[in-house]
Amino acid sequence: MPQMSKVELYAAIRRDHRGGMSMRELERKHGVTWRTVRKALDSSWPEPRKKLPPRVTTLDPYKPVIDQILRADLDAPRKQRHTVTRIFHRLIEEHGADVSYGVVRYYVAGRKPEILVESGKAPLEAFVPQTHRSSPCSNY
Repeated sequence: MPQMSKVELYAAIRRDHRGGMSMRELERKHGVTWRTVRKALDSSWPEPRKKLPPRVTTLDPYKPVIDQILRADLDAPRKQRHTVTRIFHRLIEEHGADVSYGVVRYYVAGRKPEILVESGKAPLEAFVPQTHRSSPCSNY
């Protein structure tokens, strides 16, 4: 049997319950617990998934250092700005960090645009919607 979504499962449980099936029969037929059957009968929409808290990474102690480097680069000439490789090597040499290059690259790629927006050097939104005037007698 193909995997069904939770909404479809809830609908099937309610449909079978209206057909006269008991709670225990619903549990066995659909392979779910009593609690799931109860939730399906109480509400037609399943509860939204809970957001997981962010996981602690090895980079967390060094994020303020990276942010400081990126903020200092805002005023530096283009050729003197730090690359991800240079930031990675500075973390290892100056701070003894035990992190991988990929983790640093991923963090810098996400954080650099945020710092630009915070400093006011980049626009908050870069999307400009286009509007076109339509003419009544277009020959296209």
